[in-house]
Amino acid sequence: MTTTESSQADFGASLPRKQMAAGALLFDAAGRILLVQPTYKQVWDLPGGVVEADESPHTAVCRELKEELGLHRAWLDLLTVDWQSPQDGMLEGMRFVFDGGVVQPDEISAITLPADELRGWAFCTPEEAKGLVSPRLARRISASLDARSAGRAAYLENGYPLDRPWHDE
Repeated sequence: MTTTESSQADFGASLPRKQMAAGALLFDAAGRILLVQPTYKQVWDLPGGVVEADESPHTAVCRELKEELGLHRAWLDLLTVDWQSPQDGMLEGMRFVFDGGVVQPDEISAITLPADELRGWAFCTPEEAKGLVSPRLARRISASLDARSAGRAAYLENGYPLDRPWHDE
């Protein structure tokens, strides 16, 4: 390794890192959102999970959908990128939400959950989802639905588009 390569490696290792997670908005034919109930927390969540080291957010969400629900998705469009500030013991990080499209009846009937990770799943209206997920995720879901309707991705901070203040939470 040359001095330049060594210096670049040292510099790269000194840079801060952010935790990342990726989830998918999946819908049934009625337009309801698929939520999952994790075994390790009180609130429901979007299907998805942590982006592993050296893994892209898109690869992570596709992997998680396969592992958690048995759903195969080769390509999903990005809906939102959400910077999440440190809060309640969680590190700051980036949360990506992708459009998983409509889950077909044969896919729904084939859903199997990893018992160590998920205890349930349900299709919910956006209003029902608000009562099941964290307030921050409720905002992220709402903004992701707006982005899907607008046909373009959106950048968020703590679930809020930048035109809405969040600093007073």
